[in-house]
Amino acid sequence: MGIMSKILGGGGNRSTEDYVTLDLEADFDSPGAANSMRVQFAEIAGQQDVIAIKDAVYDGDLVIADITRHSTTDAASDRIIDELRQVAQEVDGDIVQKGDDQIVITPTGVGISREKLN
Repeated sequence: MGIMSKILGGGGNRSTEDYVTLDLEADFDSPGAANSMRVQFAEIAGQQDVIAIKDAVYDGDLVIADITRHSTTDAASDRIIDELRQVAQEVDGDIVQKGDDQIVITPTGVGISREKLN
């Protein structure tokens, strides 16, 4: 039996002894690396919204911010993006603008690929 058959379950008889029951509370809700970073969503309507985004990135969270309320050529938008770029640089994270409506800011050690998967 090949490796793919083992992974995909092709061929052979299976019994309940072949499977392991996972206790979701014990196995996945424990504090650890998977729970140390969260993905936060934000909407930037003005300069005051940047404070919460900065706090989240400093706390180690990834933030996806909606900037549709601002024109990409707006001077206020440029100031906001510059401020968020500085935060990403300070924490050794990353920042990209996706289209005209979203900015993604990552915390320390998280990079964003500039290439699509497909």
